[in-house]
Amino acid sequence: MKSLVRHIPNTLTCISLICGFYAAILGISGNYFGAMCSLFLAAIFDFSDGFAARLLKAGSAVGKELDSLADLISFGVAPGMILYSYLDSLSHNLSWSNTAVLSSLSFIAFAIPVLSAVRLAKFNLDERQKTSFIGLPVPAHAILWSSLITVLAADVHTNICLLPQAAECTASIRPEVLFFAASVLAIATSLLLVSGISMFSLKVSSLTWKANKLVYTFLISALILIIFFGIFGITLTMLLYILLSYANHARFLFPMS
Repeated sequence: MKSLVRHIPNTLTCISLICGFYAAILGISGNYFGAMCSLFLAAIFDFSDGFAARLLKAGSAVGKELDSLADLISFGVAPGMILYSYLDSLSHNLSWSNTAVLSSLSFIAFAIPVLSAVRLAKFNLDERQKTSFIGLPVPAHAILWSSLITVLAADVHTNICLLPQAAECTASIRPEVLFFAASVLAIATSLLLVSGISMFSLKVSSLTWKANKLVYTFLISALILIIFFGIFGITLTMLLYILLSYANHARFLFPMS
């Protein structure tokens, strides 16, 4: 029985990897909503494997390495393929003459898996990241991009983004603007992965407001954003996480006494 129990965390990690791999397949085929849902499942199993390892006291060195490899597929390769597919689809609608050169800019999406790999390697070696993160966590980055592209590529008539106004707005934006905006944002958020900015963790040691003001503020705000803005609210939630983390890092919020 004990031999079976010790395999539970690694099994959950493998399921997360499978979900991430499936998200990559859906993303490259243009099914961004399905890819986003698969990434959410990957994130759930990614959280549960660590929880199961601590609960069952079944942590191992192999499990730690497997978790990083699974995270690279699910939260590095998959969002990179989603973004590449979206940029490539936009490149075919550009009005400029030299579209071949411009379409090659779709390879900017490669920054996501490359810098995600660097982020994960640094995380494995950095003993300071036990209760918080240094740099943007790869699951948050993947959710940011999968939700954003789901909204940007949503069909106005399908209402798949749960916010028709967002779909109508993006449909009216020229593809050139979307292409370059997404490219610049991809570089900026990928650099956040390997930045020295401290990002707060959602792990709590107690349930008191005083000890978790930042976490509770974020969770309440996230709920409000998702209720009012649907899938776009998920994107806004990830951006809020970055802003709150930076403000807390700079001691603009909840300064130490």
